[in-house]
Amino acid sequence: SVPLEEAPADRGHGESHGDLRPLKILVAEDQVVNQRLIKRLLEKRGHLVRLAEDGAAAVVYFQSDHYDLVLMDIQMPNKDGLQATAEIRKSEQPIGRHTPIIAVTAHAASQDRERYLAAGMDGYVSKPINPTELFAEIGKVFEG
Repeated sequence: SVPLEEAPADRGHGESHGDLRPLKILVAEDQVVNQRLIKRLLEKRGHLVRLAEDGAAAVVYFQSDHYDLVLMDIQMPNKDGLQATAEIRKSEQPIGRHTPIIAVTAHAASQDRERYLAAGMDGYVSKPINPTELFAEIGKVFEG
């Protein structure tokens, strides 16, 4: 895998998901430290990031703009990641769209992963965020 520092240089060369076009990504995360980390990692790879401080804001942002991907924290105030995902999926049904949603959570048990996938999510990354795992999961949802 490519070290994080080398990530921008590998764009367009097909290495370590470097050939993935720049994406518009909605990140739903209530912890400021995690927001900054995820935003920095994604922007370093050329992606455009919009931060939502909770699930309720994520649903509003999603319904008012187009995103290529959503990174959804599970435990958030106002509306958790599962509730927000359900609302996003419901809003997509009439137009036949399916935007990839990746769960981002500290809960790493296999039954949790199954619950997230059953709730309409397309992938899963555990906290603390490992950049290699994050970009591998993003690559998987776009290859799939």
